[in-house]
Amino acid sequence: MGFSAYLLTLLPLFSPCTAQWCYQSQYSCDDTCRDPGHWAAQFPSCGGLRQSPINIVTSKVRMNDALQPFTFIGHTSRINVTVENKGHSAHFVLPQLVRLTGGGLSGQYRAAQFHFHWGGRGRPGSEHTIDGERFPMEMHIVHIKEPYGSLAEAEHDMAGIALLAFLFEEAAEDHPRLDTIITALGRVQNNGSSTVIPNFRLSDLVPSARELHSYYRYVGSMTTPGCEQAVAWTVFHRTLPISSRQLDDIVQQCRFWTGQPMMDIFRPTQPLDGRVVYRSQASAALKPGLQLWVTVLPAVLGTLLH
Repeated sequence: MGFSAYLLTLLPLFSPCTAQWCYQSQYSCDDTCRDPGHWAAQFPSCGGLRQSPINIVTSKVRMNDALQPFTFIGHTSRINVTVENKGHSAHFVLPQLVRLTGGGLSGQYRAAQFHFHWGGRGRPGSEHTIDGERFPMEMHIVHIKEPYGSLAEAEHDMAGIALLAFLFEEAAEDHPRLDTIITALGRVQNNGSSTVIPNFRLSDLVPSARELHSYYRYVGSMTTPGCEQAVAWTVFHRTLPISSRQLDDIVQQCRFWTGQPMMDIFRPTQPLDGRVVYRSQASAALKPGLQLWVTVLPAVLGTLLH
């Protein structure tokens, strides 16, 4: 065998896939890329007993009076947000002035970044599911507990990281502020590329804290390797709107580190392994149809009694 031929036989050993994790949709490169079912072989925490995401079974959640409203700091401030294609997803880096307190959490948390998980070609792509239902898209805002300086430091505290999860539902109309996000993703198509969104306000995407009293809480992990089991998860009951046009657009903007279209970027749900999911008292919210009937019922009865 000549030297050139010998080098060719070594190429698979140096393929980026051999050292990289990937989503199921990326599983290729001669099957050497580690898909979610094999993350634990390279990242042992991914096989732990407090993994995320999960399926939330609403009939089994328990109410917890300690889950009080949040206080959002810096959500209405105009900031410059750096957007980075990380090869597996795109991160929107937040300045330290964006912070979080309350919500049954002890201490103050500073925001690090937010990102999205989506499907592709009409497939839903949320990470968490509610009673087995997967939603079109999910947004995570990652916060680190003070005084920890990084995720690596925070992972030694079971509540060192606070993650806020927002589920999206398809709506007839466009989300009025989501096109700014889609445009920015279009400017970071390839792994390692970055751009800046100037004069951005997190409140353009996220409702005010007074509108978000209703939520689920459980202890879990980051949903990408190394799957650090240090996360206090908050999954809000209120969903955010996104149109079918925006869903189609958002999944066409970026590419994975492999060059493939960035689609189906979600980890499958993980076993509860004995954990309990709690809800805030306000999470006993009625479904929209039933809420409407309860609102109308007194007026109907009043009419009948007069």
